[in-house]
Amino acid sequence: MGSLGSRFQSPSQGPEEAAEGTSTFSHKHGCECKKRKRNAQCDCDSEQDEDDAILDTPRRKKLKSTSRYIYQTLFLNGENSDIRICALGQEWNLHKVYLCQSGYFSSMFSGSWKESNMMEISLEIPDQNIDTEALQVVFGSLYRDDVLIKPSRVISILAAACMLQLDGLIQQCGETMKENISVKTVCGYYACASIYGLDSVMKKCLEWLLNNLMTHQNVDLMKELGVEVMEQLIQSSDLFVMQVEMDVYTALKKWMFLQLNLSWDGPIKQLLADADAWLCKRRTDLCEQEPFLSTEDGAPFRSVFKYVRLQYIVNDLASARILERDNILPPDWLTSVYKNQWFAMLRTEFDNDNGPQEANKEEFELSSMRCGRKLTKDGDYCWRWTGFNFGFDLLVTYTNRFIVFKRNTLSQPCGGAVSLQPRRHLAYRLRLASFDNRGKLVCSRSTGYQLLTLEKDQEYVVMNLDSRLLSFPLYVCCNFLYTSPQSDQRPDSSEQESSTRSLS
Repeated sequence: MGSLGSRFQSPSQGPEEAAEGTSTFSHKHGCECKKRKRNAQCDCDSEQDEDDAILDTPRRKKLKSTSRYIYQTLFLNGENSDIRICALGQEWNLHKVYLCQSGYFSSMFSGSWKESNMMEISLEIPDQNIDTEALQVVFGSLYRDDVLIKPSRVISILAAACMLQLDGLIQQCGETMKENISVKTVCGYYACASIYGLDSVMKKCLEWLLNNLMTHQNVDLMKELGVEVMEQLIQSSDLFVMQVEMDVYTALKKWMFLQLNLSWDGPIKQLLADADAWLCKRRTDLCEQEPFLSTEDGAPFRSVFKYVRLQYIVNDLASARILERDNILPPDWLTSVYKNQWFAMLRTEFDNDNGPQEANKEEFELSSMRCGRKLTKDGDYCWRWTGFNFGFDLLVTYTNRFIVFKRNTLSQPCGGAVSLQPRRHLAYRLRLASFDNRGKLVCSRSTGYQLLTLEKDQEYVVMNLDSRLLSFPLYVCCNFLYTSPQSDQRPDSSEQESSTRSLS
């Protein structure tokens, strides 16, 4: 044994070297850095630092999370349950400590209620939107970190979350609804949001409807829209009108027909013809002499039709004749409109009313002309919106990604009288938008409320578009105010002269 041990120990080794065991081995096969200069960097030291860094860096390994374990063991399996909840014919073995996250149960268990010491509680569910599947999701949310909400189930889950006073889940339901507004969900989401007090969801739904009601007309949507919602849409200056105000009236006529004939099933192109035929049949068969809105069937729709801006319909001969033929509106509505428009024309002719010169956003929102145009693809477009606009013939041009207004007076012929006043003023707002196949805004631009003065045949660049933001089809929507708001106080001649000098 002694001779064998001598083979592993060099005669030159001292006791200390022998104690280290591998000292000699490292001298023979290790680093030669000790032979280098002291100020030189040692490669083995850097390697050692890298090794230490690797050892100190934590490595992620996906284990069964605590949340998942709690959800499976305590909620799904009901282990160590200290309370049983019964509702809608189903039972859940739950735990008070988790249920207390709910305001509903927290107040129940902490007060002097008889349920605070009960081992089994039966819940009465008065809300018809709540079902057992929604309760399963809501109870389960108390045992896990995240909840996946299907857009098709969000209303039921929201109803249950509101009943149990789970603010976090209510907020998540609201976000889910706002992200999934479409033609199939918008009416249901709006009604649900109004019931449960989600104002931000209601606002988002109204925005979607203002953008899509006329740009993407849909029969099923029109059937679902109630009177209250339609009132808000028709009175708004933010309604994305396609073509002119007459098309707002036509859309309402089709909507009213569908509300009274819910079984109608046909293509959107046939809807107007069938609505007109139905109105004609009522007038003929029932010998109705009174306007339809004055009848028992038409009375519920009066509050909606009163928001149609008739002053911009009677300015077009063909449209005015359709109003008379349909006999939907009470005569006194039209009489007052004709009177106001006649006086507006007289003011432009004899009072030298050359348009709004001061900002009046309230008047603009209430009574501006609403019109729009769809540009199917990129190219050059030039158009005007029909109707007598008190001699203001405004041409709109889209070319090379510019939108230009031009006051047309002498250079081109136009059908109707043209104002030859040196300057005309108008208030306007122009908006552009494009949408995806669900009606969600892809891009939008707006000039905001603006005042503009144009001389004869003058052009004005309204908007310069960034090609990177353009997506076709592109929808153009404009609001115009051509005449000054009517005022009871009329300036005397001296005030008129001073006003004219200041504009010169």
